[in-house]
Amino acid sequence: MHRALLLFGSFAFCAAAAFAQRAPVTDDPQEMRAALAEALAERENAEARSQRFEEEAQAAQDAAERAASEAAALAARVQQAEAGIAAARARIAMVDREQADLREQLGREQQPVVRLTAALQQFSRRPLALSILQPGSVKDVVYLRAMLHDTVPQVRAGTAELRNRIERARELRREALAATQVLEAEEMALAQRREELAEIETRQRLAARAAGGSASREAERALALAEEVRDLDGLVDELDRAAELRSRLAALPGPRLRPDRPEQAQVASAPTPAATLAEADAPSPYILPVAGRTLTGFGAPQASGLSQGLTLAPIGGAQVVAPAAGRVAFAGPYRGYGNIVIIEHGGGWTSLVTGLARSDVDVGEEVVSGSPLGAAGPTDPSVSVELRRGGEAVNPLEFVG
Repeated sequence: MHRALLLFGSFAFCAAAAFAQRAPVTDDPQEMRAALAEALAERENAEARSQRFEEEAQAAQDAAERAASEAAALAARVQQAEAGIAAARARIAMVDREQADLREQLGREQQPVVRLTAALQQFSRRPLALSILQPGSVKDVVYLRAMLHDTVPQVRAGTAELRNRIERARELRREALAATQVLEAEEMALAQRREELAEIETRQRLAARAAGGSASREAERALALAEEVRDLDGLVDELDRAAELRSRLAALPGPRLRPDRPEQAQVASAPTPAATLAEADAPSPYILPVAGRTLTGFGAPQASGLSQGLTLAPIGGAQVVAPAAGRVAFAGPYRGYGNIVIIEHGGGWTSLVTGLARSDVDVGEEVVSGSPLGAAGPTDPSVSVELRRGGEAVNPLEFVG
């Protein structure tokens, strides 16, 4: 019986290993549990954002505003599915880890049980007639059976823990199957939501292209500027100066009618820069562009100096969204940073998102918080976000609600 239990336990472990999918992020059980809790929290946050954007889309009167809210809601749904996938992978990793520990424990404990079972089976196959023919054999048989009568309860008690672990192996197999089914369902939902988001983005892009205007010329100027500046900081500074100039021009008073009495005419004074460019409060709501574990925190030492933002590791092909509402000042590839997106929020605030494998926005486009910006890379992705106020980097986590 014990041998049968051992064989079944080994089979259960092999079957569970066949169904499980690895997520080799860490081998520390505490870190695995922390990753699972973080993924579940991110899933709840994305679901709450999607519901909020859907309500805003229903309440919106303007067609463009409604379309932007719908796209943001779908992007949040995509991130919700991505967080669900991360949670399912974390569960599978935890099951795999516990299964590996159980295999080691069973390997140590099953050896004496197997030897005892083999001895008992060999003794049980010995014919009773052969024992009678040998001198002293009958006495030995009686003695051994009496000893076994007292020993079997002790053997059962000693193998109780082993039987419990084998039962736990069966439970782990069921948990692995359930986690795999959840993972498959989340992956199907992710694929469907990405298709829906792509349809909305295509419609918006066609509508923007039909509207036409100066967007293409502004994009060409932004690309030319990227070729001229030496580094990314220089590009951000130049774009900040351009945004400041646009703000000043927008604040200038419009033309005035000629007065009836010219001698009463006065020169209109332009507003002071302090009044027009006073830095407003931080953009709100402010969210992280992707969900994932933190690779580099704000102010962490790097080869190029202290980190000026956050670097996150999402799942492959993760949806990247706008951290806050604003205007796209730059979108496209930049040397050493992949595709980047720079968003002007007004009041001297700017967000820089780097590490995109693909950008889906155009220069001059107005975005809302949560609007889709593009996608992360398929393998080993890392997305960075920097928040700047008047050109100075600040910690984005201070403003994430």
